[in-house]
Amino acid sequence: MQTSTDVFAKVRGHERAAILAAAREADLLPYFHTLTSAALPVVEMEGAERIMLGSNNYLGLTDDPRVLQGARDALETYGTGLTGSRLLNGTIPLHLELEAEIADWMGTEDAIVFTTGHQANVGTLGTLLAPGDTVVADSGDHASILDGCLLSRAKLRPFRHNRLDKLEKMLQRAQGDGGGVLVVVDGVFSMEGDIAPLREITALCARYGARLMVDEAHGAGVLGARGAGTAELLGVEERVDLRMGTFSKSLASCGGFVAGPREVVEYLRISSRAFLFTAAAVPAAVGAALAALRVVRSADGPPLLAAVLDNARYLRDGLQERGFAVVAPQPVGPGEGDVVTPIVPVLIGDDWKAGLVWKALYDRGVFVNTALHPAVPPGGALLRTSVMATHDRPTLDRALDAFAAVKTAVEAEHGPLPGPGAHGSAAPAA
Repeated sequence: MQTSTDVFAKVRGHERAAILAAAREADLLPYFHTLTSAALPVVEMEGAERIMLGSNNYLGLTDDPRVLQGARDALETYGTGLTGSRLLNGTIPLHLELEAEIADWMGTEDAIVFTTGHQANVGTLGTLLAPGDTVVADSGDHASILDGCLLSRAKLRPFRHNRLDKLEKMLQRAQGDGGGVLVVVDGVFSMEGDIAPLREITALCARYGARLMVDEAHGAGVLGARGAGTAELLGVEERVDLRMGTFSKSLASCGGFVAGPREVVEYLRISSRAFLFTAAAVPAAVGAALAALRVVRSADGPPLLAAVLDNARYLRDGLQERGFAVVAPQPVGPGEGDVVTPIVPVLIGDDWKAGLVWKALYDRGVFVNTALHPAVPPGGALLRTSVMATHDRPTLDRALDAFAAVKTAVEAEHGPLPGPGAHGSAAPAA
């Protein structure tokens, strides 16, 4: 009798196994390190204080007394969990308040709250798209967008990161596909830290009759006068059909939302499997997100928005002055200046060298995130740094001093690191 192939065989001897084992042996593995404090500008991690430059807590609200109280009130009122889906027994008044306030914040007719941001993308794209439709996606889009596109079985036409000529070519090709066409882009790209040119993208979508969805996970609570994201910053809110966002970044909680036309949101409420067949978020998470949103929309919001962008520019400029290859400031428009988002990637190039730099920083009390191939193209390894509104300048200066010392030490033993002007996009080419 023929025996079947062991489905577990793929986990043994895969292409990354050797380098993973070597990284563990050399104590260079930059992942799964244990945090033992709140996600503050300086954290306790594995027995030592470390400056946190690897968090998405952009506004620093995870320990804000108002947000903590929102979580406590929800916990005391509704208990630890809702034990059911929103469709059945899992909807509480906090969900309805949060959805209404998100819609008002985004300037849309309605909004729907998902248990996670990943589910928001998967549940929206997997529901609105179908075989016969076409989805046009930036190659730098978040993995949850790709997952939703694949789930939908729509025809996927990716284009090279932020290349408008490639986007237009995909839109031209989509004209012959039949079915509907949806363009999906991140507002702020999670690894590169750059922004999508939404003015030009909305114009192309209008020209070719395509709908547009913008993932504002890293833009909402960061960009725009009221913190509504990249679409607000660039003045194209009314030309974007759907806007997705998360609570796990600026809103100091966990969950996701999609905001848009009432008929689309209502369709998602009754058709999205990722919404219908998962338990509602724990009440404390909903209460915290609602409280954080109210902070952003209060008089305290604009100073926080300004502070995180000021800190981002300070870190970017400081890294460049110390000889690192960092992303350039993003132009907003003629006469409108530029912006540095809270995501400041530092190009290292070689995977192994990136591990060495990460470990040297870690040992000096600075935690950053690391992106290695295949998350980035070969030779495109980078350190993803990110700032909070609540980082003070002495803390950032200590981090910059650590970067400078590490650069000197690593280059003395392993050769030069990429310098200013060497930074390229971390997105894989389409």
